[in-house]
This record gives sequence, structure tokens and C-alpha cells, in this order.
Amino acid sequence: MLVRIVKLSFHEENIPSFLENFELVKNQIRNFPGNRLLELYQDKNNASIFFTYSYWESEEDLENYRKSDLFNEVWDFTKKLFNDKPEAWSVDKLASLI
Repeated sequence: MLVRIVKLSFHEENIPSFLENFELVKNQIRNFPGNRLLELYQDKNNASIFFTYSYWESEEDLENYRKSDLFNEVWDFTKKLFNDKPEAWSVDKLASLI
């Protein structure tokens, strides 16, 4: 299981556009082959910062998504809204306690 964490920082006036678009595409992303979880978080201290967490069966599944038309459409829309360069990490989940 590969976990992808992406930090996104937006101009304050662009947050509603981001959230509206996320609402439209979240199910398509979640249902992309190999995706097992999609979550969106907002920073408690800086409302302009968001994080996406997504779980992927394999690195190949994530790469297939990143090469897809869906990703290109989402990214083309979203990147125009940023106020800072996005950051992304791919990590392996070592433990989960629920």
C-alpha cells in the first residue's frame, strides 16, 4: 500500500473554487483503478493550506492516475489557484491503529 500526501496552498479567494471542483471530481479520483482511499484535510491554523491523502495499491496505480486525462484536468484547474508551490510525498504505511 502506497500513501500519497499532497500539500496544497491556495489564495484565500480561490478556496471556494478548489472545494467546488474537488466535490465534482472526488468520486472519480476515489474510483480510479488502484485507489483505496481519498481524504481531504484543511490546516487548523492556516485555512489556505489543504492536504490530500490517498491510498494506492501500488506505485504503478498512482503513476497510471498521474498520466490520466482525469489527473490532467484536475491539475490544470487546480494549479491556477495556488499561492505556493505544492509539495508531495509518497510513503509506505508501516502501522495503523484504529
